Amino acid sequence: MSSQPETAPLVAARGLTKRFGSFTAVDGIDFDVARGEAFGFLGPNGAGKTSTMRMIGCVSPVTDGTLSVLGMDPARDGPLIRARIGVVPQTDILDDELSTLENLIVYGRYFDIPRAESRRRAVDLLEFAQLTDRAETRVQTLSGGMKRRLTIARSLINQPELLLLDEPTTGLDPQARHLLWDRLYALKRRGATLVLTTHYMDEAEQLCDRLVIMDGGRIAAEGSPRELIEHHSTREVLELRFPEMAGEEQRDGHIDAVLADLGDRIEHLAERVILYTDDGEAASIAVHERGLRPESVLVRRSTLEDVFLRLTGRTLID
Repeated sequence: MSSQPETAPLVAARGLTKRFGSFTAVDGIDFDVARGEAFGFLGPNGAGKTSTMRMIGCVSPVTDGTLSVLGMDPARDGPLIRARIGVVPQTDILDDELSTLENLIVYGRYFDIPRAESRRRAVDLLEFAQLTDRAETRVQTLSGGMKRRLTIARSLINQPELLLLDEPTTGLDPQARHLLWDRLYALKRRGATLVLTTHYMDEAEQLCDRLVIMDGGRIAAEGSPRELIEHHSTREVLELRFPEMAGEEQRDGHIDAVLADLGDRIEHLAERVILYTDDGEAASIAVHERGLRPESVLVRRSTLEDVFLRLTGRTLID
């Protein structure tokens, strides 16, 4: 078994590249994941997040560059690495015909965990996932949120040093998402190292100590959520909604002239004008003093979503 200093990153990538034929999914990225942190890959669909996770999980070979996981080389030590990590895939791969408890026990046997020990861990994990009262319930009758919590519990049966979560809450309702966040945050408090992909901004802000924003297979920015907001946005945002009216280009030009000195950047959407400013309330007062009459005015704090949209654009990617 490979050993590494406690200060060494659990995952280290330099020039990491993944190509499928002529298509480059991951284009020479560098990143480190420190022990005990929650590290996120944030990006639109097709940004290269899942391809990166599959290389870290030793199920997709690296095309170029270097990758170290738990101090080992995935190309040479894949089985050893997989034995020491937990993986939560995008879709739940559970045995619908078995109970929740049986799913955990059987999965533990894949890691050669003795049956008695596998059962003991399974019982503890059901409690952690708040599924104890469903221990004997067949999986096919569980809700989507329960299945997701069971998938996360299953990924912990081998007591992994590193947990990989690919879009952990996609498709869940808000209540289930928040419960799942609570479970993942509990893992963080226990010192677990989490690597997750997401396209939910609130999820990234809730869970990630650090993250990278990916777009087109490359890293557009890296830092903590707060650092990214401070570096790529303003303290506040003023959203002004105007009615549809003729002469849109003329209207936008007039609005730009009025707002030019009130903020750092102006963005025009269909019926909204977004002003990035350090004092939204003062800018709102100035807007009215200068004769503009928006239908509605909203002052809010800048969020990771503002950073994300600035770096990756507002075009919808399927």
